Amino acid sequence: MAMIVLNALVPETPAQIDGLFSPGPKGPITVLNLLKFRAIAMYSDGSDGDVTGRAAYARYAEAVEPLIRARGGRTIYAGAVTFLAVGAVEDLWDHLALVEYPDRAALLGLVTSPEYLAIAIHRLAGLEGQLNIESVAALAPG
Repeated sequence: MAMIVLNALVPETPAQIDGLFSPGPKGPITVLNLLKFRAIAMYSDGSDGDVTGRAAYARYAEAVEPLIRARGGRTIYAGAVTFLAVGAVEDLWDHLALVEYPDRAALLGLVTSPEYLAIAIHRLAGLEGQLNIESVAALAPG
C-alpha cells in the first residue's frame, strides 16, 4: 500500500485544525517533528537572502526552547537525519526533534502565544515543510 507524505508548514485540513484545538489525550504528549529545510531561507520581507534554511531554523530553535520549558515541556532529542533503514520516501527529512509537552493545551498555548508568533518567522523562512506527529506513551502490557 502506498503512503502519501505531504510536508507542510501549518495545519492544513479542518481535521488537523480542529484536533489541535481539542483537549487531546490526557497527560503528556510527545511530538515527533520531521523537518525539511530550504536550501536558502525565504523571509517574507526579503531579508537574509544569503542565510541557509538550516541557519534560519536554528534561530527559531534557540528562541523557542525557553518558551517550551516555560510551558512545562522539554526537548527530548534533536538531530540530523542520516539514514532511512526501512521504507521509502522520495526525499528524506533533514532533521528530527522529539518534544514532550504536559498536554496538548500546552502545545496550543505555545503556538498561539505572542512570543511564539514573533519568532515563527524564522521557522517559516527556514522550513520547506515538516511533519508533526503526536504520540502518547503506551501502557505497559499486563
